Amino acid sequence: MYGFVAKPETAADGSVNLMVWQCTIPGKTGTDWEGGYFPLTLHFSEDYPSKPPKCKFPPQFFHPNVYPSGTVCLSILNEDSGWRPAITVKQILVGIQDLLDQPNPADPAQTDGYHMYIQEPEEYKRRIRQQAKQFPSLV
Repeated sequence: MYGFVAKPETAADGSVNLMVWQCTIPGKTGTDWEGGYFPLTLHFSEDYPSKPPKCKFPPQFFHPNVYPSGTVCLSILNEDSGWRPAITVKQILVGIQDLLDQPNPADPAQTDGYHMYIQEPEEYKRRIRQQAKQFPSLV
């Protein structure tokens, strides 16, 4: 899985926090997201895997299905609909990567991204390409 990163957070003292993972999701080749490496944090609760992790991009991340706080709105992350304990971190990251280029207009989480996606598709694509440039590869 080229370009994906998922690792538990390491504190300054070298201790590892298995409840918080720092991840990177690469934009898919051939899409407006290409070239971007988007930081995502997974917050696991004590109830995992009964409950899904909370997945967050940086605040104000531009996407119809990402809340202004950065929280991702996706059915497989919803404990009342699509979540199953068998879903792996890899499947979560791939699902979010798919969501980036294929927003779900039926489940909008932010007004700006949703309206632009529906009403001004060319401007939406321009914003996405601009955002991809803000998150270059760290390698």
